[in-house]
Amino acid sequence: MSQKKSRGGAAGAGDDAEDLSRSPLQAVLLADSFTLKFRPITLERPKVLLPLVNVPMIDYTLSWLETAGVEEVFVFCCAHAQQVKEHLEDAGWTGQPAAREMAVTAVESHDAISAGDALRVMYGRGVIHGDFILISGDTVSNMSLKDALQEHKDRRKKDPLAVMTMIIKHSKPSILTHQTRLGNDEIVMAIAPETKELLYYEDRADGSHLCVTIDKDILASNPTLQLHNNMEDCYIDICSPEVLSLFTDNFDYQHLRRHFVKGLLVDDIMGYKIYTHEICSSYAARIDNFRSYDAVSKDIIQRWTYPMVPDVLSFGNCHEVKLHRQGIYKASDVTLSHSAQIGANSVIGNATSIGEHCKISNSVIGAGCCIGKNVIIHGSYIWDNVIIEDGCKVSNSLVGDDVHLRAGAIVEPGCILSFKIKVGKNVVVPAYSKVSLLEKPSNEDSDEELEYADTNSGVTDSPPFSSMRSNAGRPAVPSKDDDLGASETGTSGVLGYIWASSDTGTQEDWRQSIAPIPKEKLQEMQHAVSVDDDNGSEEDLNNRQYEQDHDGDSEISVVEDDDYTKFEKEVEETFQRALDGIHEDNLILEINALRLSYSLQHADCAGAVFYSVMRSASVAAQSTNDNLLKTTADALAKWKDLLRNYTKTVDEEV
Repeated sequence: MSQKKSRGGAAGAGDDAEDLSRSPLQAVLLADSFTLKFRPITLERPKVLLPLVNVPMIDYTLSWLETAGVEEVFVFCCAHAQQVKEHLEDAGWTGQPAAREMAVTAVESHDAISAGDALRVMYGRGVIHGDFILISGDTVSNMSLKDALQEHKDRRKKDPLAVMTMIIKHSKPSILTHQTRLGNDEIVMAIAPETKELLYYEDRADGSHLCVTIDKDILASNPTLQLHNNMEDCYIDICSPEVLSLFTDNFDYQHLRRHFVKGLLVDDIMGYKIYTHEICSSYAARIDNFRSYDAVSKDIIQRWTYPMVPDVLSFGNCHEVKLHRQGIYKASDVTLSHSAQIGANSVIGNATSIGEHCKISNSVIGAGCCIGKNVIIHGSYIWDNVIIEDGCKVSNSLVGDDVHLRAGAIVEPGCILSFKIKVGKNVVVPAYSKVSLLEKPSNEDSDEELEYADTNSGVTDSPPFSSMRSNAGRPAVPSKDDDLGASETGTSGVLGYIWASSDTGTQEDWRQSIAPIPKEKLQEMQHAVSVDDDNGSEEDLNNRQYEQDHDGDSEISVVEDDDYTKFEKEVEETFQRALDGIHEDNLILEINALRLSYSLQHADCAGAVFYSVMRSASVAAQSTNDNLLKTTADALAKWKDLLRNYTKTVDEEV
């Protein structure tokens, strides 16, 4: 309870401090994603209860809120609300007022189909009395809220129109996919550098254009605007109570960013303002799709999220997990054959048995699983009570609770097998397949709109899984028996329905998949960029190749011009020697030799030399801006012949 006192004391003296001390820090947690991205799994279980490294997602969020000093949390439930409420009680979040300092209350509504509807319900309940944290139940963080809260409160004292502070962090997107490592679309933000006010926000969800359009009034009124495409929205917001009333007054506000944030930024009448708070050393990420599910899982295993890690977190009936060398976590009662190999960055859950000569790497195995002999599991997530018979292979896929893979079955990368699926002997499940016992609903206006309803309503004629091929060289016979109680329906095929992809088509499934981005896709995109580039920058692009991590299952990441960075450093060192008296001709010879050794172009030399010249001018002590300008002009005049040697074309000059 000491955190309460520190918050009250930090606010100042007098009535203001008393008001803060009387108003506990509250949070609204949305236990509903209002999206389709985790179907078909979320037809049977809410997203916030899906296991993330064997712990339900919502427990990470609630644990962080508790450690961050939040005293009262309202969990908004819509889809599968009863499951969420039961979990909150079983895990000890509700039902035991004396057990925790943080009070958790479930708020249930079946009428909401968006985040905007949820906040309108919260406004109607009248339970929020001051500034509050707005967060979704699929968020993992270990950041401290102290600084961000203080900034928000200080701004509110000076300007009552500052209604929201968004938490952001640095995250450079891929230059080919225009996505972050979490699989989210590249976001463009314009931020005032002094005040940190958000002036422009575009998540490009409605298109993949390579340009943005900013209102000229924004540029005119903000001469020092900073434009970022390397920031990630953590979806953690510090809000004033006015935010709830704004949603109530504007029923067209549905999505938190595309409607509410963008709406406030272009509203000149009310004048409400949104600010940002960037975190640097802390962790915050939202699990928005299967790719971010994979990325955040790896971050947890590699302890970037500490203390939100498997051997520290404990809820309800969770069993003790111990950390071993190479980032291997094992529960205390795992049955492991002596010949089985558990690779680095793997988690083995409670009461799981693993047979002889199995190879498991970069994977999470849930509780109560039975894995036979000679099984290979790589980069995959196996949930609870899964049976995998001898000789099976699972690569970069997600396998839900109670799935049964018969001997010799192969699950190719990117597959999602929902609950209780049965795969027959020697059957190969094709890459990026989504299989469920439930048929695909015909109405997809909202993910959760149907998921809390009867799952038999609104279904299409989804075919049984027929695109199977046999691993033993004989045709696999798909099951056409809809009686899910039949004992042998999955013997030679797959018991379940394959879900047809959305409008984007199967060719887009790889974008947000657990599986790494295929090399051929990267090559296609690189070729497209090269063809579209009128300035012939293909060689520059080749210097920024995408590589997979050595284990082959981690996110594709940019190699940040590593060779060029080294080259630039060596050119600068050579240039510094020239300042001490080396002749310019000798300097050119040395730079040319460096260029050849690094296999770079004249334009790279021009950039490195220009950087060295400008740096030599800026490091000298300057008393005024005019003095700096004069020093820079003198340096350019002195070395113009050197620069001209490498700027023989317009492209090189640019």
